[in-house]
Amino acid sequence: MKFKKTMIIFTIILFYSIGISQTSIDNKKTIKVLSFNILHGATTEGDFDLDKIAKVIKDADPDLVALQEVDFRTNRAKKYDLATELGYRTKMISLFAKAMDFDDGEYGNGILSKLTFLKTRNIALPYTQGNEPRTAIEITTILTFGDTISFISTHLNHLESGKDRLKQAIKINEIFSSNKYPTILAGDLNDIPKSKTINILENIWNSSYNKENPQPTFPSNKPERKIDYVMFLPKEKWKILETKVIQDSIASDHCGYLVTLELLDKK
Repeated sequence: MKFKKTMIIFTIILFYSIGISQTSIDNKKTIKVLSFNILHGATTEGDFDLDKIAKVIKDADPDLVALQEVDFRTNRAKKYDLATELGYRTKMISLFAKAMDFDDGEYGNGILSKLTFLKTRNIALPYTQGNEPRTAIEITTILTFGDTISFISTHLNHLESGKDRLKQAIKINEIFSSNKYPTILAGDLNDIPKSKTINILENIWNSSYNKENPQPTFPSNKPERKIDYVMFLPKEKWKILETKVIQDSIASDHCGYLVTLELLDKK
């Protein structure tokens, strides 16, 4: 009888401990962020299949998605509004921001969100005449646990010289360093860790990758370089819980980069 009572007490304690542990996880202010360059809706097989892109996003189950290489009613994207189409397929709110006119339509960045927007803005980034214009699209939103944050999707210049990238990184720091709310920056930054571009950004932003062993994100068939990022500020307001490179060699030439962050109560 004593043995049975001991086992019952042990079982109660065990389940209570599991419950406390699960509650502590659930009570964390967590948010999942995905950065994904979608290759203007094409796939690496040369076809056009938005369902393949949507599946990567749905399987990752992020709260916020930063999209790059987003077409709006271009000929090459079969006149689709890609952000809206992907929003429909993933059951998320969509937003597109133009960087330039292209192919009888527009080209730029996008955001998908499980959360509504308080406000949005599209910041033009500096570029050399003759090169592609670039922008940073920002939303401000209230998270499910009540905190307000800002979230930015951007795509920096890809040219080897890096001159435009440096100017764009400086502009991003200048514009967003004074943000009122905790802020996340995500996107295809087209440069590797320890480059001048990334060093400039990391003067004020904290990056989510492992500095000793950064996981490559490009190309998706055989990742060799890390060029897709999730960064945040202020540094003391966020904690990195998990990072994951999502390698789908068909959906895009970039891997998705998924980061789970905890918003801390530190002031």
